[in-house]
Amino acid sequence: MTPRTLPQALAVAALAVSLWAPPAHAADTLFADLGGLPVIRQTVHDFMANMLADARIRHTFDHSNLKRVEDMLVEQFCMLSGGPCTYTGDPMKEVHQGLKLTNADFNALVEDLQQAMDKNGIPFRTQNRLLALLAPMQRDTVTR
Repeated sequence: MTPRTLPQALAVAALAVSLWAPPAHAADTLFADLGGLPVIRQTVHDFMANMLADARIRHTFDHSNLKRVEDMLVEQFCMLSGGPCTYTGDPMKEVHQGLKLTNADFNALVEDLQQAMDKNGIPFRTQNRLLALLAPMQRDTVTR
């Protein structure tokens, strides 16, 4: 290797390493702290099971496409937490229109989510970070 090609070789090696390594900020995101997409998917799956078993709120899903609800929740949690997903669902106000949800319903839903996050080993502090992002949606979902 000549003195002239050494810097070029080092530049190529550095580029290759940088392409192979994850972005530096990825480890700092809520998405990563939640465990990434696999843990978000499982948490949402458990969350859905909790809600459907919860006598306080299961009736709100009587006419819902449960697979779509689950898929949209995964997208929403992924996007809100800084993950690579895009939420493709309808606005929250539109989705919950006509359901006549109360603060008690909203609180039951939060409890069901917390149980799902506990089951999936998500630390309390990380749970609170996600809940803080979801809390403003109460205005669009609670109508009575």
